[in-house]
Amino acid sequence: MRLDDLDPSKNARDHGSGGGGGGFSGGGGGGLGLLLSFLPMLLGRKMGCGTILLIGGAALAFMYFGGGASMLTGGAGTQAGGSGDAVAYDTQEERFAGQVLTSTEQTWSKLFQANGSQYRPTTINFYQGGVSSNGCGSASSAAGPFYCPADQGIYLDTSFFNELETKMGAKGDFAKAYVIAHEVGHHIQNLSGVANQVRQAQGRASKAEGNGLQVRMELQADCYAGVWAAQNADRMETGDVEEGLTAAHAIGDDTLMRGAGQRPVESMFTHGTSEQRMAWLKKGMQTGDPAACDTFASGAVR
Repeated sequence: MRLDDLDPSKNARDHGSGGGGGGFSGGGGGGLGLLLSFLPMLLGRKMGCGTILLIGGAALAFMYFGGGASMLTGGAGTQAGGSGDAVAYDTQEERFAGQVLTSTEQTWSKLFQANGSQYRPTTINFYQGGVSSNGCGSASSAAGPFYCPADQGIYLDTSFFNELETKMGAKGDFAKAYVIAHEVGHHIQNLSGVANQVRQAQGRASKAEGNGLQVRMELQADCYAGVWAAQNADRMETGDVEEGLTAAHAIGDDTLMRGAGQRPVESMFTHGTSEQRMAWLKKGMQTGDPAACDTFASGAVR
């Protein structure tokens, strides 16, 4: 994907190295954090903040772009564009992530404006080893990337990109971009009001029902990632689509369960099967329309 002409987003912080915890505490937003934390979760460990919040949802709320809490303020680390520009982007991987974020900001600002709303960007928080978020507790790098709706921030240890390539077989720059675009998808859900409805539904749902609703949330974030890609078709290169679909397949619940030596059990799915994840990413890519990402419609998820 061609992003070299874009400056990395100013909405970035580098938290450096931290101790972190073995999981998340408190309420938080869902995300691609399942990638490495999902296997321990399947084996009976505590679900993290990155997956707990997105246990419910409500139909059609994604259509209404607007709302949301205030942007992240305070906290450790250095924000890009301030006195520590070099700190926030001191590696090639971080710079690439920042360029992807800039592209998502441009894309979603345009789409929100078309709906009469103003887009408020997320902040990407880089860390190594572990991090303490503002509102979603602590996490170790093993949790993978995640979105915290409490501070509207994406949290990323870029060493995860190496895990994605070497352990999951998802190679290429677009596979990495998909990871970030998926987390931005959760930010869109937060701004649209879906996350708030999720918190309400969470307390009413059974575990199986909650997992089913969370699957729809994650698939919608996949579709939103596809919408972003479609809106930037002129930046796509040969092989990018395949890279994204390979990554989506690698992180399907059924594929991860089999990889962990488990028999896939649908009631335990929290992010969707490999086929579902690929299908919704592809739908976003084919339509370029957020309204096409209604995973809550009757029969939308099979």
